[in-house]
Amino acid sequence: MTRKQNLLALLAAGAVTVLAVAGFSNAASSAAPKPMTEPSISGTAQEGQTLTAVNGTWTSTTPITYAYQWRRCDAKGQGCSNIGGADGLRYQLKNADVGHTIRVRVTARNADGAATSTSNETAVVTAKGAVPPPAVNGCPAGTGPIDVSQLSLPARLLIDGQSASPSTISRSTTDLTLRFHVSACGGRPVTGALVYAAAVPFNQSSITETPTGSDGWATLVEHQQAGFPASSKQQLLAVFVRARKPGENILAGVSARILVSFPVSR
Repeated sequence: MTRKQNLLALLAAGAVTVLAVAGFSNAASSAAPKPMTEPSISGTAQEGQTLTAVNGTWTSTTPITYAYQWRRCDAKGQGCSNIGGADGLRYQLKNADVGHTIRVRVTARNADGAATSTSNETAVVTAKGAVPPPAVNGCPAGTGPIDVSQLSLPARLLIDGQSASPSTISRSTTDLTLRFHVSACGGRPVTGALVYAAAVPFNQSSITETPTGSDGWATLVEHQQAGFPASSKQQLLAVFVRARKPGENILAGVSARILVSFPVSR
């Protein structure tokens, strides 16, 4: 091959490389929404009551818009079908829903595309004015998720799951996403329980209180405050967590408390 031919070959290879890098860059800049935590439903599963969709958390490079589709399922959350006209953030339960469970399908969309995620099912919908079965040890009869309003003493809440993102907290972590799972009555997930989380000592992060969804999980996003880190040698972030039934004394009632910790990089 002549010197001129070698030069042309090198130029062609360089052009291919530039095009490939440009293509990779374009692909990397496009990011359709991706679900991080599944949607959930708040509200009481009884005819006439209104359910509200909770979007869950999503990752995205651009602003997200959400669309909803409510679905009627069998008592086990299977065999679902779309409910005609039920495509808003809220859905009022009807007589046709009695004896069924309800799920909501959330579609997140941005400039780069769309993705869909579906919530867990609600408890079985009861008729309007129906008297629930008597509670046993403060626990409602049946299986599956429990609305916290159905619990009474001596039932207790249990905080039985936790996670943090990022999993190891650094000095540069400005936003910390904490997730806690609440159950009761032998491991049944609890919806509507208020979950409060505060770093100890105070002033390390903002303090939030968020309700659990139909899967029993609550997601709290806390922002770094001036008191973090508490010392130059801090290796753990201790977090006081409380789950409670709304409307009851925060020092008593149907509730739970726990102290957890997450690693801090030095």
